[in-house]
Amino acid sequence: MNLIRWFLGKLILFINLLTLPKPIIRKKIDQDAIDKKTKHLTIYQFEACPFCVKVRRFVRKNSLKINLKDAKNNKVFKSQLINGGGKHKVPCLKIKKINSKAEWLYESSDIIKFLTKECKLS
Repeated sequence: MNLIRWFLGKLILFINLLTLPKPIIRKKIDQDAIDKKTKHLTIYQFEACPFCVKVRRFVRKNSLKINLKDAKNNKVFKSQLINGGGKHKVPCLKIKKINSKAEWLYESSDIIKFLTKECKLS
């Protein structure tokens, strides 16, 4: 089973590499406004997870600057995810709010909906 997962993970990454979406180019002032909205966001992810790939493709396509943390291969990031979000599940978007506790959002579709709304993407 591990061999099958390894092979499928590599296949997903290869197909993703061949079909990477082209990032949107915006006016500097518009990109700066979006960067300001995303600077407090972090995505915890696994490299070969298909749902994480889905979120990363969305981030790339929309030229969003969001910190990515590998919660599979980095023990510190894994610990942050478990302690903050409550479970070792990805993708997970950490939404750090000023003067309040961070929110943790799971599920790729919910993350994409949040980013679309937060950054006013069409």
